[in-house]
Amino acid sequence: MRVLLFAYDNESYVQFFPTGLAYIASSLRRKGVDVCIYNQDVHHYPDSHITEFLDKNRFDILGYGTIAGYYQYRKLLSAAQAINKSKHRPFFVLGGHGPSPEPEFFMQKTGADAVVVGEGEETILELLDTISSKGDLSKVKGIAYREGRKIILNQRRPLINDVDSIPMPAYDMFPMLYYRMLRAPNCRKTDFVMPMISGRGCPFKCAFCYRLDQGFRPRSPESIIEEISYLKQQFSVNYILFEDELLMSSVPRTEKICKALIDSGLGIRWCCNGRLNYADKALMKLMKKAGCVFINYGIESMDDKVLEMMDKHLTVKQIKKGIEETLSAGISPGFNIIFGNIGDNRQTLRKGCNFLLKYDDGAQLRTIRPVTPYPGCPLYYEALRRGLLKDVEDFYENKHKNSDLLSVNFTKLTDHQFHMALKDANKKLISNYYSKLSKKNIEDAERLYSLKDSSFRGFRQL
Repeated sequence: MRVLLFAYDNESYVQFFPTGLAYIASSLRRKGVDVCIYNQDVHHYPDSHITEFLDKNRFDILGYGTIAGYYQYRKLLSAAQAINKSKHRPFFVLGGHGPSPEPEFFMQKTGADAVVVGEGEETILELLDTISSKGDLSKVKGIAYREGRKIILNQRRPLINDVDSIPMPAYDMFPMLYYRMLRAPNCRKTDFVMPMISGRGCPFKCAFCYRLDQGFRPRSPESIIEEISYLKQQFSVNYILFEDELLMSSVPRTEKICKALIDSGLGIRWCCNGRLNYADKALMKLMKKAGCVFINYGIESMDDKVLEMMDKHLTVKQIKKGIEETLSAGISPGFNIIFGNIGDNRQTLRKGCNFLLKYDDGAQLRTIRPVTPYPGCPLYYEALRRGLLKDVEDFYENKHKNSDLLSVNFTKLTDHQFHMALKDANKKLISNYYSKLSKKNIEDAERLYSLKDSSFRGFRQL
């Protein structure tokens, strides 16, 4: 069996490494499957290129994983059309956060033959074996598939409890000299950056969040260190962007990872997603010592009632204390605030904006976005219950046009009032950010000309 894994182009200057595809690739390769990667992302191929590529090269299966964004959805539709035009069209399989909660809809829109629902490493292997032996697809757990004109959704597959047993992503199958040029918060111009995951899932259940599988399954510190060592030795990676939902899933777990990083002597700098209720002085100090330079926090709101409505299990008091401890330790915090949740109004938006203006250290441009009830999350089903959404097609085809625009309005504001309020808040945040940049450039000019600072490297660096 020959399998082609499709890494789609999101039109970034440097694309994010497709970690999910790399995990699938490593699982397939370990089973002796002939795997190829189609790097539309790196080469910016037009969708017509995949048609030509499939006409010239035969594959048994094509795998395409995608998330649930508005751009990614429309990109998938375009790519699927090109795939379906090919003379030697392979068995077309979808996976990822986009198709998993609504597999029937995605199969109808794309013409795909199957969807891997949830975690894919074991499912894809059984699916391949079944296709190869012309077996019964109804027995493959964790898929939706076609049976004539009908789409059948099978029973979910149990989770892989021991995530350390999953083979390391097949980094060597990808153009790593390209991917390591990814930029991350507080990375140096000379850093080589690579995303990786420290665990799967999250112990929390925020109303606006959809995840492939419930629960939390951490990797061992030993496994994490082994993968970082490989990336450093093979590709000179010296900055790790932990991309999983929550590295800081508890204080003891975070301490173990930090101590393992310190003991390893790898000297890696890194960033992660964190929880502010765990951001105490001792842990921040340890994280700083272990090389952490940035923690991305899901604050979401600066109003206790709204936080409670979204099942955030976080208070404004904890947020302020955690941010102050993070800054005090010399670590930059990432501030994520969304607007439009149940209970939000102009006052709660103002609270969020004022908080960002007070605490932002200038490490990133931060704006406030509307909350988006992605299919599969509790807020999505609340929108259906309230009649604010008809169904998944209404979400993707009519409502979710851009992640910075309102898709579903849970507030008492009109859509126009909502957007005007958000515009005013973001104008303040954008002006504040560039004011800080301007101030820094003026300070550089002062040091350059008044102090004859010969270390200056120019104003127009990228």
